[in-house]
Amino acid sequence: MTSTALPANLTGGRLLARNTIWNLLGMILPMAVAVVSIPPLVRALGIDRFGLLSLAWIVIGYFSLFDLGMGRALTKLVADKLGSNDEHSIPPLVWTSLLLLLLLGVAGGLVTVLISPWLVYTALKVPPGLQPEALRSFQLLAASIPVVTVTSGLRGILEAQQRFGILNYIRVPISIFSFAGPLLVLPFSHSLVPIMAALVVGRTIAGVAHLWACFHALPALQRSCVFHASCVGPLFRFGTWMTVSNIVGPMMVYMDRFLIGVVVSIASVAYYTIPYDMVTKILLVPLALVGVLFPAFSTTFAQDRERTFRIYDRSIKYSLLTLFPIILLAIAFAREGLTLWLGEHFADKSTLVLQLLALGVLLNGLSQPPFALIQGIGRPDLTAKLHLLELPVYLLALWWALAHYGINGAALVWTLRVVVDTIALYGITQRLLPAAAAIHRRAAYSVTAALVTVIIYLFTLSLGVKVLSVGLVLVLFSLIAWFSMLNPEERNLVHRGWKKAT
Repeated sequence: MTSTALPANLTGGRLLARNTIWNLLGMILPMAVAVVSIPPLVRALGIDRFGLLSLAWIVIGYFSLFDLGMGRALTKLVADKLGSNDEHSIPPLVWTSLLLLLLLGVAGGLVTVLISPWLVYTALKVPPGLQPEALRSFQLLAASIPVVTVTSGLRGILEAQQRFGILNYIRVPISIFSFAGPLLVLPFSHSLVPIMAALVVGRTIAGVAHLWACFHALPALQRSCVFHASCVGPLFRFGTWMTVSNIVGPMMVYMDRFLIGVVVSIASVAYYTIPYDMVTKILLVPLALVGVLFPAFSTTFAQDRERTFRIYDRSIKYSLLTLFPIILLAIAFAREGLTLWLGEHFADKSTLVLQLLALGVLLNGLSQPPFALIQGIGRPDLTAKLHLLELPVYLLALWWALAHYGINGAALVWTLRVVVDTIALYGITQRLLPAAAAIHRRAAYSVTAALVTVIIYLFTLSLGVKVLSVGLVLVLFSLIAWFSMLNPEERNLVHRGWKKAT
């Protein structure tokens, strides 16, 4: 196989589309389980315990910060070696990375154990009766950090090879278990401790499954288990800036919930977290794309810049086509949906939060392709520096907004931060890929029209008016998308797919 054939095989349109669908299914199925699981969990655990469980889910997702960016660095470096047909040097790189990740995970677990008392007794407004239970729960979660960090590296190996099918065979049941596991514990106990223990067991099983998948995908890993000091430098050079993004980026995503627990109350965490978790699930398509795009950009940018441009163009266009209709429905029918799902009291507390966050999600989804491009071509330093600049301003604004406007203020500040972040990422991308200017202009016109349309539904309208107007907007959007946004090749593809389906 030639060095030029392999990148084409790893970045072909059909492969990227298929892997995006795999990622999408891997996100949709757990979300469906979450929708069913959350109401009984709220009723059984109560608002305060559910607020703590919400924080636990966040902590599990945030544990990857302890890998110092090496999981993503491993994806980048393995993709580069596959692109240059240098597969024999992959096993030393992988085993060196995994050993470092294990050591970092152990250190992260010890740090978490040490700060858990401060989190429970000082930082968070945990009711006194729940404090011992919360402390034991956080200590249990700390035990899973080494497994989670090593798993991030194993996942990076499979992503570099575009093995998203097997990745989602693992991800789906484990993600489902994150919501279903607590439900299975409820008949025996309403304490958070056994619930956290179940989550830790689930993550351990996931780690073992990822290791098996890597052995299957790269049999050479079973024959060569060595540590090469020469691999440490490239890992840390790329991983250092990835670490900054891995720490600061998620901090801006998750810190609102922790500050709500500090400034307002643990109960308010639930009123904010549930709409946040639901509306950010709208990002399924762009996030599914990003997981596929990162290794694709890594393998194409140096050798086939035109291919990079085509992939980037389509990723933004398809993200907008997918996001706008869902965002429109979410904002227009936020109150009705929350009332039907969790009751009128919950809807009163969370409707505006959901609507404000949905505005930010529209832009956040469109910022995922440039973010993946910048990091995939080896410039994680640029996104890291951007996040470092944003972080102090965002935290100060968030603290002030929470103190004055509660969780509605937090939602507004989160959305404004996303606006700034998106504009900056598009500017950086245009410097790296000047040909993207035309793509960005089209996106700017479309997004402006979309935002003006959905903001109208922040105001109180009758259900009949909303149903009629949303229907008309969706018909108009479909016509614009078909005749103005899709090219003839894409329209033919849709037409052939429709004929096959019918």
